[in-house]
Amino acid sequence: MKRTQTAAAATVALLSTLTLVACSSTSGSDSATSCQPAGEPVTLDFTTWIPGIEDVVDIWNKANPDIQVKVQTGPNGNGGTYKNFFNQIEAGNAPDLGQIEYDALPNFRVQDGLVDLGACTEVMAAKDQFVDWTWSQVTLGTDSSVYGIPQDSGPMALFYRKDLFEKNGIPVPTTWAEYADAAQKVRDLGGYITNFSQSDINQFAGFVWQAGGSWFSTSGDSWNVTLDSPESLKVAEYWQGLLDKDLVGTYPAWSDEWNNAYNSGEVWTWVSAVWGANSIASGAPDTAGNWAVAPEPQWTAGGTDAGDWGGSSTAVLKGSKHVYEAAKFALWLNTSPESLTALNKAANLYPATKEGLNLPALKEGVDFYGGQPIYDVFAEASKQVVPDFTWGPTMTQVYADGSDGFKNAVSGTGTLSSALKDVNASTIAALEAQSIPVAGG
Repeated sequence: MKRTQTAAAATVALLSTLTLVACSSTSGSDSATSCQPAGEPVTLDFTTWIPGIEDVVDIWNKANPDIQVKVQTGPNGNGGTYKNFFNQIEAGNAPDLGQIEYDALPNFRVQDGLVDLGACTEVMAAKDQFVDWTWSQVTLGTDSSVYGIPQDSGPMALFYRKDLFEKNGIPVPTTWAEYADAAQKVRDLGGYITNFSQSDINQFAGFVWQAGGSWFSTSGDSWNVTLDSPESLKVAEYWQGLLDKDLVGTYPAWSDEWNNAYNSGEVWTWVSAVWGANSIASGAPDTAGNWAVAPEPQWTAGGTDAGDWGGSSTAVLKGSKHVYEAAKFALWLNTSPESLTALNKAANLYPATKEGLNLPALKEGVDFYGGQPIYDVFAEASKQVVPDFTWGPTMTQVYADGSDGFKNAVSGTGTLSSALKDVNASTIAALEAQSIPVAGG
C-alpha cells in the first residue's frame, strides 16, 4: 500500500519475553496442521486499512454464504492496527485475518503471532501465481512455511518531468551516474532533480534493495544485521555526495512544501513506487500532462534491477479457529481477477500476482502522464525486483533510529554512512535486549 508518512512497520512493543522462532523451522506452535474445512457455516473477522474494502468483501460474501467475512477498517499498521493486533493476540481475541505489510511480518513471526499456512494445500499450490519475490516476502526464508498471502507490491521506477528534460536538452538518466550528472544540470537551472527523504527510510531501503543489499538475514535461530553492508554504504555515499553539493531538496515528505516543490517545477523527478503515481497527481495537479515514467536508474549500464517500496500481505492471525476458510478467502482476495480489479479501482492497489499485472485497468494510458501506459513500466519492474531482500523483527526501531541519523546528515552534523553504522549497532542492541539471538553484523 501507499505510505503517506513514515513507512508503516512492525510495532516494537513486546507482549512478553521474546524467544526467536527459527525462521528455518517448517512451522510454529500454531502451524496449519489442521487446515481442514469446518464442515459448517463460519464467519471470519478481517481487519485492514484498505479504503473501499467493504465493497470488495461484499462480492465474496454474496458468492459464499457459508463463509461470511466481517471487515473492520482502522489506521495503517504503524498508526495503531499492529499494536491492536498484538494486544488481541495476547488476549486471545484477535481477528482471523489481518493486513500486515511485508516489513512487519518478521516481528509478528518472532512473537508467534501468525498461523503457518504451509499445510494448506491450496495455499502451497498458489505459489506460482505470485511474482516470485513477493512470495519470498511471506515465506521468510523457508521452503515449506507461508505466513501470509501476498496482496500488493511497490516496484520502483523514475517519475520525471518530461517537458523540462526535453526543453533543456537533458537526457533522461538511465544510470545513477547519469542521474548525478543531470542533477548538476538541473541545479544550474535553479531546480532540484529530486527530494531526499530524511524521514521515510523505506525509500532508502528500496535503493539498497535494488543495489543487491539486504539489511537482515538468518543463521539457524539467529539474526544477522547488515544495515551497514557494502551495498548500503554504496547507496549512502552516493546520496551523501548529492546532499553535500546541494543537488537535491530536503523537504519533509508529503508536506505542503514537498507538494509545492513538485507543483511549481522546482523538483523534476522522484524515484518511487508504483503508488507514487497518485501522490504526484494529487500533490502537483498543475503539472498534469507533463510527467512520464521510465525504468529506475541502474548502477551498471544496461542493468535491469529494480527495488521495491511498500507492499502488504493478508495473514491469518494466531488463534483463528477457521484456518482453512481464512486461507481460502485470503487467496480469493489476492488472486481473483474480480477482486484484484475491485481493489485497484477502490484503493489503487498494485497486484502481487503475475496475471494481476495485466489487468485491463493497468494497460490503459494515464492522462496525467500524457497518455503514457505507465503501468507497463511497473509491470516490467515488478519482474526485475531483486528477490532476496529480508526485513528484520524490529523495523519500527530501525526506521526511527535511521530517520534520526538521516536528519543529522541532512543538517550537516553527520553522514548517511555514519547513520547506517549507528543504526546497525542500535539494532543489534535492540534485538539482544529483547532476547532475540544475534549472529552478528
